[in-house]
Amino acid sequence: MGKVLAVCLSSEKGTPKADAGSAEFLTGHGLKGDAHAGDWHRQVSLLSYQKIEDFRAKGAKVEFGGFGENLVVDNIDFRSLPAGTILKCGEVVLEITQIGKECHSHCAIYNQMGDCIMPREGVFAKVINGGLINAGDEMIVMYRVWIITVSDKGFKGEREDLSAPVIRSIISGSDYTEIGYTLLADEQTEIENELKRICDSNLADLILTTGGTGLSPRDCMPEATMAVSHRLVPGIAEAMRSVSMTITKRAMLSRGITTIRGCTLIINLPGSPKAVKENLEFIIDELRHGLDVLTGKSGECAAG
Repeated sequence: MGKVLAVCLSSEKGTPKADAGSAEFLTGHGLKGDAHAGDWHRQVSLLSYQKIEDFRAKGAKVEFGGFGENLVVDNIDFRSLPAGTILKCGEVVLEITQIGKECHSHCAIYNQMGDCIMPREGVFAKVINGGLINAGDEMIVMYRVWIITVSDKGFKGEREDLSAPVIRSIISGSDYTEIGYTLLADEQTEIENELKRICDSNLADLILTTGGTGLSPRDCMPEATMAVSHRLVPGIAEAMRSVSMTITKRAMLSRGITTIRGCTLIINLPGSPKAVKENLEFIIDELRHGLDVLTGKSGECAAG
C-alpha cells in the first residue's frame, strides 16, 4: 500500500508541474486542468517517492512535479509493475499503460544534472474511474483476476454458470479486479491453451478456475493445470480441502491443485457454488501476501 505525497498539475505543456495538493481525475481524460490530459494513453504520470529521493541525494534540487509527474507516491515501486496493472486510490481507478518514456528533448533537470529519472522510472496511466485524489490518500495495487469456468453443459448453454458470480461477489470491493472471464468445455488441450495464453501474455496475476476437479472421466482441470505449471503451491489446495472436510467428508474427493506459471497464480476451485464460497472465502485474505511475494512489488518477479 502506498501513500500519495503530491498531486501536481501544469496548465501548459513544456512547463514544470506544481504541487496542488489535490485534483479531480476525469474518467478517460486525466487531471482536470492539466495540460497533458486528453483522450490518449498517457493521461496521468506517476513517480515513486524513493526514486526522487535517490536522485536528490546526488545533489539535484527538484521540487515535486519537476520531472513532469502528476502523482508522487511513497512505498510503491511503479517501475517494477507491468503495463496493465490497476491502481486504486479512493474512488479513482488507474490502469498503467506505459513504462518509461523516450526523451526527445532534454529538460532543465537533465541540463543541470546530465540525467533525468522520468524516462526510465516514470510510468503512465489512463483513468478508468474518476474522482478526487488528495495528498495523504492511500493507493493500492489491485490484483488482476481472470475467471475460468469449465463445464460441458455450461459451454453448450444447457446450464447457467452459478459459480463465477460467487467468485465475483467475493473479490468485489477488495484488492482484486476481474480482468476477464472464459467459459470452456472439459477439453484438456483447450484449457491448457487458455491458461498459457493468459499467463504468458501477462493478462492476470491470479486465475481462479471453477469446475472439472471431480472424479468424472471428463474432469481434467487438475491435469490441464499441472501440464502448464512451473511450480506447485500445495498448501493452498490442502487448506481448502481441510476447511471443506469440516463441512462434508466428500471434500476428500476434490482433486483441485494450485500452481504458478510465470508470475501468475492458478487456483482450482470446485464447481459447486456453495463449495466455491466456502473455499475462496477461507483463503482470500492470505492471497494478497502470496501475490505480493510472487509478483515482486519491490523488484522483479521471482520467476523471472
